[in-house]
Amino acid sequence: MASLVISDESVAKDFVEGVDYVQVKGIPEAKSPVVREFFSYNCSHCYRQDPIFEEAVELLGDKIDFVRTPVGGGRSSWVLSQQAYYLAQKFKMTRQVHGNIFKRIHEKEGPFTRSAQLKEFFVQQGADASAVEQAMNSVDAKLAISHYDTQAQLAGIRGVPSLLVNGKYLIVSKSRTPEELADLVNYLSALKAAKKAS
Repeated sequence: MASLVISDESVAKDFVEGVDYVQVKGIPEAKSPVVREFFSYNCSHCYRQDPIFEEAVELLGDKIDFVRTPVGGGRSSWVLSQQAYYLAQKFKMTRQVHGNIFKRIHEKEGPFTRSAQLKEFFVQQGADASAVEQAMNSVDAKLAISHYDTQAQLAGIRGVPSLLVNGKYLIVSKSRTPEELADLVNYLSALKAAKKAS
């Protein structure tokens, strides 16, 4: 397994601001270090990149928190995908259904276009129908989606998937192996810590 601790100065110099990452106004994060993925289940590039992100997260282990923020952009089918993520979190089914949602959209039936489809999907995954309907129509769901949108707006997200490290460093280089991505995330998380200490 490749070492994820960047201690060699020449390795650190391989990462260039403006090429590999940019500093953004960003968002405050409750925990640090953290990498946040802005994504949509409807996005084909997000679907293709997901295995790379998942493997990078495994390489990082528990040293860095990994969180997702679904992006809606006001498009109805994308908002339904935001609801899908909210429901997965609400019913503690994210690990079980995350890949299944991607497959449903990109390999099987296409995007969710009606709330009834979303409800049916979660019932098929083992959730209680009435609980799903209640959760979908709750104030909490509306607040969650508003929060997702606010985070994306404050982070200056222009496209997905996008990775934001420690609420401040936006990775702009997309074509990376899991090992390279993990190294870059490690570098950026240490970079913020180093600047705080100085």
